[in-house]
Amino acid sequence: MTTFARKQTLPSGGAGGRIGVMAPRRHRVVCVLSDGMTSIGVAIANDIFGAPWDPGFPWYSYRVCTADPSPIRVGPLRVEVDDDVGALSRADTVIIPGRGSRPPSAELLAALRRASERGARMVSFCTGAYLLAEAGLLDGRPATTLWSHAERFRARFPAVQLDPGVLYIDDGQVLTSAGNSAAADLALHIVRGDFGAEIANTVARHMVAPPHRRGGQAQYVETPVGTRAGTGDQVAETLDWAMRRLGQPLPVAVLAARSALSPRQFTRQFRQATGTTPHKWLLTQRLALAQRLLETTTLPIDQVAASAGFGTSAAMRQQFQQALDTSPVAYRQTFRPPPVAGRR
Repeated sequence: MTTFARKQTLPSGGAGGRIGVMAPRRHRVVCVLSDGMTSIGVAIANDIFGAPWDPGFPWYSYRVCTADPSPIRVGPLRVEVDDDVGALSRADTVIIPGRGSRPPSAELLAALRRASERGARMVSFCTGAYLLAEAGLLDGRPATTLWSHAERFRARFPAVQLDPGVLYIDDGQVLTSAGNSAAADLALHIVRGDFGAEIANTVARHMVAPPHRRGGQAQYVETPVGTRAGTGDQVAETLDWAMRRLGQPLPVAVLAARSALSPRQFTRQFRQATGTTPHKWLLTQRLALAQRLLETTTLPIDQVAASAGFGTSAAMRQQFQQALDTSPVAYRQTFRPPPVAGRR
């Protein structure tokens, strides 16, 4: 279940970011580099977790480490890394942005297991899932990796519940993303969970990236929209139309009529294009809208529920509890910025 933390109070340890007591220090993120890995996942981790963002409260503490002799090759670059895997003993979140060109050392795998055992949040981008799987941290869990690796990954790690058809999977303490562009989606999802949708949107704007790529999700599993020829554009136009009317009833019959399709045809093409159902997609968008309204407005809870298409505050509260493990009131108290002194 996705969880989140109070601004300025990210926990000093443990998975994810549950609301908790004041932390004595910033949340420590450690990125594991390996010789021969590609550079894009590393750049995404550096830019999102290590950049000097100024949101008005302490950002993440960010370091990189390696088990390989330094300097290492990251894409076309030679990189000096100061920290060895001992840095993982102090990590609250561990990021593996890909796999290197040599097998992981026993020292690295043991350090990853120790970090997981003490509750660190374990994150992989793209082929970084191989390292988590090598360490045994994906056994029995849902996970994803780059689609072109799906067949060999399944053969090598049959105990992993691999789903190569999604952008990323949040399984609580362990989070995995698909290809390199999906790494940015997962990183923004983590920021959203830790600091709220408004901060994640600000980071996304700085990156010139969408804060949420459209698609369905279950427990915050996202899928891309519109990749099949002949169906994507048609469905995407209907989704754009629906996004502007989330406060209105949007049954499948209405969406199908908008696409000039029968409900059955629309549902089939929608799933082909997005990987999810119209109901799940609408629920995702309505939750995201409700989160933004709770963070950025003073609208009463009833009006937020109506504006986001939930109808009643009770219905919205139920969906918040299921998807975010909190209530709309608690979410607003956590993520709405405090009023500035002297400003009305």
